[in-house]
Amino acid sequence: MPFIKKEHPLIKTTLHPSNKHRERYDFKLLCEACPDLAQYVALNKYDDESIDFFNPEAVKMLNKALLKQYYEITHWDIPKGYLCPPIPGRADYIHHIADVLGKSNGGKIPTGSAIKVLDIGVGANCIYPIIGVKEYGWNFIGSEIDSIAVDSAKSLIDLNPELKGRIEIRLQNNPKHFFEGIIQSNERFDLTICNPPFHASLAEAQAGTLRKLRNLKQKKIKTPVLNFGGQNSELWVEGGEAAFVGNMIKESKQFAESCLWFSTLISKESNLKQVYYELKKVEATEVKTIEMGQGNKISRIVAWTFKIIK
Repeated sequence: MPFIKKEHPLIKTTLHPSNKHRERYDFKLLCEACPDLAQYVALNKYDDESIDFFNPEAVKMLNKALLKQYYEITHWDIPKGYLCPPIPGRADYIHHIADVLGKSNGGKIPTGSAIKVLDIGVGANCIYPIIGVKEYGWNFIGSEIDSIAVDSAKSLIDLNPELKGRIEIRLQNNPKHFFEGIIQSNERFDLTICNPPFHASLAEAQAGTLRKLRNLKQKKIKTPVLNFGGQNSELWVEGGEAAFVGNMIKESKQFAESCLWFSTLISKESNLKQVYYELKKVEATEVKTIEMGQGNKISRIVAWTFKIIK
């Protein structure tokens, strides 16, 4: 039985209006930017050009093309097995959190190198700082507990001259800390961002991967293949997302004078109640929750401050 042609919306309206990825991927354009992508592009069952999102190499090559076409990043790669982030969703976080900074800046989003952002768990891919530098000209500190990820992120900065002097990578020697050991006594940040590991165990992470792959393939999958990659520290943490973010909130109180806005992604809506409870305990003066939609997935940003925002 022939497949009925699937009609796709021209614009992904759930993405932020400033997101460069609201339109469907233009594979002709992307292959011109990154010819190596062409070998992975084929017509899917709906006669649309696409890649096999089940294939980790294809996903990585798509990212290379997107970064070159839309952000002028000519050199980007990650070590085998490390997290390969979906770029439209990462860009959405940056644009939404830029709006938060704008609302506490007289309605105008602040741009330029005077704005300093801390990315907790920057990863081998360094994706949030790359987008933040290219879209808003902000400066970044990226912290990371994994020395291989640190080396990878530093290499990306060295290979792309426009990132040099704009992004600094620091190794967090104590994985139980978020800000301590990273924020120096004389440093002030406008913002912290974080994409926390949201599974509570390796088994839970693998189960989540199987669900995602079943949705992609529309059939039963028995062996998890991490098409977007991810090391253990990127995918799961004891106590899961709620415990990770709860500990971050507790520690943020100690650095209330070092940062204007703290923020984190929250993948699971069921964790919000615990997050709000922790924020009330530390007496955050203002809390914002921003919903984001990518495809069928809804996530949200929670941002908090200890300042009085006029």
